[in-house]
Amino acid sequence: MSTQHLTSPPSSTPPSTAPAAAPANTRGRVITASMVGTTIEFFDFYAYATAASLVFPALFFPTQTPANQLLSSFAVFGVAFVARPLGSLVFGHYGDRVGRKTTLVASLLVMGIATFLIGVLPTASTPGFTVLAPAILVLLRFCQGIGLGGEWSGAALLATENAPPGKRALYGTFPQLGAPIGFILSNLLFVLLSVQMSEEQFMTWGWRLPFLLSAVLVIVGLWVRLKLMESPAFQKVIDEERVAAVPIARVFRTAWKPLVLATVAMVATYVLFYLMTAFLMVVGTTAADEETARAAAEAGGSAFDADGFVPGLGYQRTDFLTMLIIGVVFFGLFTVVSGPLADRLGRRKLLLAVTAGIGVFGLLLEPLMQAGTVGVMTALIVGFTLMGLTFGPMAAFLPEMFRADVRYTGSAVSYNMASVIGAAPAPYAMIALWQLLDGPLWLVGGYLTLAAIITAAALLIGKETREVDYLA
Repeated sequence: MSTQHLTSPPSSTPPSTAPAAAPANTRGRVITASMVGTTIEFFDFYAYATAASLVFPALFFPTQTPANQLLSSFAVFGVAFVARPLGSLVFGHYGDRVGRKTTLVASLLVMGIATFLIGVLPTASTPGFTVLAPAILVLLRFCQGIGLGGEWSGAALLATENAPPGKRALYGTFPQLGAPIGFILSNLLFVLLSVQMSEEQFMTWGWRLPFLLSAVLVIVGLWVRLKLMESPAFQKVIDEERVAAVPIARVFRTAWKPLVLATVAMVATYVLFYLMTAFLMVVGTTAADEETARAAAEAGGSAFDADGFVPGLGYQRTDFLTMLIIGVVFFGLFTVVSGPLADRLGRRKLLLAVTAGIGVFGLLLEPLMQAGTVGVMTALIVGFTLMGLTFGPMAAFLPEMFRADVRYTGSAVSYNMASVIGAAPAPYAMIALWQLLDGPLWLVGGYLTLAAIITAAALLIGKETREVDYLA
C-alpha cells in the first residue's frame, strides 16, 4: 500500500539494539497471549450473535411482530460496530503512546465486564424493565464494541511485531485463530445447553450461562497478558523519541491513503463473516413453510404473523449449529494455511484471488442453499474456507501499511471503520433482502458479490506490503 516505510529512515538518535537481539517475548508467550485474548473476545462476541438470532428477539422485544423482533435484535447487534471505531481511537491512542501490553489488558477488561453484565440483565418481561432492559442491552452492546475496537489491533501487533523475519503473516494468523476457536467454544456451549435443557429452561435462564462463563476466560486472558513485555518495534519508537502526542492526527497527516485503502480492503471479509456466522443461522433455523411456523408459534404461546413470515430452511437449532461448527473447523484450518501462503505469495496477490472467490460464492449462494443438506453443507464449507483465507492475512496486511509510531491507531481505525461499512449493516440488510424476495437469497448473494468488487478495487489500487521495514 504505502511505500513510506520500505526502508528505515535516517535518525539523529541511534536506534535501539533491542530488536536485533532476542525478542522480549518468547514465541510461546506471544502465540498464547495473542490467540487467547482474541479467543475470549470472539467468544463474547459470538455469544451475543447467537443469542441475537435465537433468544433476544422474544426476550427483549416481546411486544413487536416476529419479523420486527428479529430486525430490532440485529439492529442492537449492529450498535457494537458503531462503537468499534470509537474504541479504536481510544485504545489506539494509548496503544501508540503507552504501549501494546497495557492497552491490551484494558480492552479485554472492557469487553469482559460488558459481556458478564449482559448475562445478569433482566429481560423486558421483568416488571419495570419493559423499556429499560432493551436500553441497557444497547449500552452493554456499545461497551462490547468499544472493547473489541481496541482488542484486535493490539493482538495483531503483539504477534507480528515479535515475529521472525519472513514470518509475519504466519505469526499474524495466531490472533486470527481466536475467531474460529471463539465461535466453536461459544456455539458448542449453546448446543450443549440446548440439548440438556428444555426450551423453557433455555429461554428462561440457560442463555445466560455463556455470558457468565466468559468471566473465567477473561481471568485466564488477563493472567497471560500481564506477563508480556513490550514489543521490540514500540520499544524502538520510545528509544528514538518518536511517540506521537496525538496518534490519530499523525495518521491523518502522514498515512491517510493507507488508512482509506486498508478500510475498504476489509469490507468483503466483514460481509462474508456475518453472512456465515449470523445471517445463515436465521435462515437455517426458520421454518420452511407457513404451516410449520404457525404450529411452532402456537406451541410457544405466541401469535403467528402470516404477513411477516418468510420461509427458511427449517433445520432444528442444534442441527444447524452443529453444521455451522463443522464449517468453522474449515475456517480455522484455512486461517492457518493462509499465513504461509501470504508469506510466500505476498498479501496482495493472495487476497485478490480469494476476493474473486468470494464474489463467485455470492452468485452461487442461492442454488447451494436450496440443494438440500449436501448443498447447505457445501455452502458452509466453501464460505468458511474463503473466510479463513481472507481473514488470516489481515493481521499482517493492515499493520504493515503503517509505521510503528502510529501502527496501533492506523490498523485499529481501518479495521473497525471497515466494520461500520461491512459488518454493521450486513445482518440487517441481509434480513431485509431475504424478506424482500420472500425467501430466495439471490439479493443476499449479490450483496456479498458487490462487497467483493469494492474490496478488489482497493487491493488493485494498493501495493504489496510483504517487504516493508516493520521497525520503521
